[in-house]
Amino acid sequence: MKKILKISIVAAILMSFGLDTNAQTSRLGISINSLTTNFNYGSSNEAMQPYKKNFRGLQVGLSYQAAVSSSFSIVPELYFAVKGGTLTNQNPLTTNKSTLRLQTLDLPVLARVHFGQFYLNAGPYVGYTLAARLKMEKTTNSGETKTPVMIGANGLKRWDYGFQAGAGYDFNLRRSTLALDVRYGYGIANLSSDIARYNRMLNISLTVRR
Repeated sequence: MKKILKISIVAAILMSFGLDTNAQTSRLGISINSLTTNFNYGSSNEAMQPYKKNFRGLQVGLSYQAAVSSSFSIVPELYFAVKGGTLTNQNPLTTNKSTLRLQTLDLPVLARVHFGQFYLNAGPYVGYTLAARLKMEKTTNSGETKTPVMIGANGLKRWDYGFQAGAGYDFNLRRSTLALDVRYGYGIANLSSDIARYNRMLNISLTVRR
């Protein structure tokens, strides 16, 4: 997967040099959308795989599409995100059903190649965990407990980083653009001190750019 993302970034940059160099209009974008995430527990914890479930979260933030040419842009973004992952009952880590929920700030910087209204983009991201909470079903009844998770020392690590890649389409409106963007995020930083845990993300978003 890492090789695919690296190839996507290089290909995007190379293709941009062979296309028209008239400047695009730079645009500021705002988006509020749902986010589907989960955790990858690494090759040493393959027994966790059958118990994983996606977590439906939220992403709110800004992006700036800085035009370099008519076919190429650099796009820095800043988002507040609620993401995490769920393990079902009888899992090897918590036994009972549990959901680890993270609140993070994410900063991707993407290289974007335009083909008319269609585009491809890829690039690195860095994330910072603001807070975390573990929700777990009780053994003795149907209730749940919500416990704050320590960050730092023997708890979760604050910093995350990895790559994002995807595609989108711009719908031209009278005074703005509505972008439909589909993107996959691949975390390469281990988020935990006690077990391998890597972020994975699938994001289908609508962004209004002006």
